[in-house]
Formats: sequence, structure tokens, C-alpha cells
Amino acid sequence: MTIELIKRLLDACYEAKRIRDMLPPLPDGVTPSYIHFLDVIGQMEKNGTSVKVSDISDALNLPRPGVTRTVKEMEQKGYLTKKPSEEDARILYLFITDEGKKLSAKYNEQVFNALLPDLEAISGEDAECTIRTIERFYRVMCERRNDLDK
Repeated sequence: MTIELIKRLLDACYEAKRIRDMLPPLPDGVTPSYIHFLDVIGQMEKNGTSVKVSDISDALNLPRPGVTRTVKEMEQKGYLTKKPSEEDARILYLFITDEGKKLSAKYNEQVFNALLPDLEAISGEDAECTIRTIERFYRVMCERRNDLDK
């Protein structure tokens, strides 16, 4: 790795953020976090996991207070519901409502399915390599920040 390559990698991360900013607008009052949370919850539910706020926080490497705040907003807008655990009422599980499923499906159909044909030139292998690289880079930057905080 060279300094020039590190700079190019940072530039690519900036471009990645700009790509996210080019996604179509969401309905009024809906943030990109809602779609992301719905995807994570849906995937965990498919894997048989009963989802808690801490699971979303861990999966997305986000602070719990922010996840709690977003989940509360989503619940107020009817996209999620909370139900206490039968074994321990202090534990609250999150479930996607029908409205949440409609929102997620609509966004997936309109945005991601529409992108598929345009992204055929990028192989799955290249996409996986990019994902691994960004994840590693992120971990390095988090570790450096944590070391500086000490």
C-alpha cells in the first residue's frame, strides 16, 4: 500500500457516499436508515432470529441510543412493532408490520431491481472484494480512532 493508493481509496469512499446520495427520494418522513433497518430485521427474521435493538446495533456497528431513537420513530410511524419476550418481559423484540413490509418491498422493487441490469458488468466477485476492502478499511479507521481516544 502506498500513500497515493490510500488517498485513492479515501476518494473512492467519498464517491461511494455520493452514490448513496443519488438514490431516489424516499417518501416523506422516511429516512434511509428505515430501509436499512427493515432489511436487517427482515434478514435476521429469515434466519430465525428474534430481533432486538442490540442486534441491529451490533449488525450495523451503530451506537444503541441512535438505533433506539430510529426504532422508536419507525414504531410511531407504523413500520415496526415491539413485543415483550414471553420468558423475560424486559426483553423487547422487534417485528416488521405490514406497512413496514410494503415500504421495504416497494423500495427494493423500485430501486434495487431497477439497478440490476445496469450493474451486470460488475461481477459478484468484484463486488464482494469491494465490500471486504471497505469493511477492513472501516475496522482499521475505528481501531485508530479508539487508540487515539486512549
